[in-house]
Amino acid sequence: MSKKIGLISDTHSHLDPKVFNYFEHCDEIWHAGDVGEYHVIEQLESIAPVRCVYGNIDDPEIRNRYPEIEEFEYEGLTVFMIHIGGKPPKYAKGVLSKLKTNTPKLFICGHSHILKIMPDQNLNNMLYLNPGAAGNQGFHKVKTIVRFEIDQGTMRNLEVIELGLRGKA
Repeated sequence: MSKKIGLISDTHSHLDPKVFNYFEHCDEIWHAGDVGEYHVIEQLESIAPVRCVYGNIDDPEIRNRYPEIEEFEYEGLTVFMIHIGGKPPKYAKGVLSKLKTNTPKLFICGHSHILKIMPDQNLNNMLYLNPGAAGNQGFHKVKTIVRFEIDQGTMRNLEVIELGLRGKA
């Protein structure tokens, strides 16, 4: 049976109320860093269990609870998640060597506030996924999140969801 994942990043202490509707049937929510204040995690946990990495703006409370890097397997899909990851082919310092050592099927990062989904042909078509930014701080114009399903190691039904303009609830 497939599992539904909600992916979010760069909330910067703001959780758009629409997220509750889009993630309500998710089995897990993954946050790719720059959470801001911990109440965002508490709100997300009211929907589903949360996996999270800390970002560069996150305070000691979040850094003490969550790692910088999450490497895991979920329903047969190998995942590497970090906040500052760069993008193909220019990954952040130290990231490319980690990806080459143990290439996942899915690489997730945030930080840029730019939604981008693409395979990296240099890394065995690993899928690069940055959900953009869901908060109100930053230069992005539209708040975005991503939702997808994982079934026996395969991602399917990937959806990009626009929450509306930055600065609007």
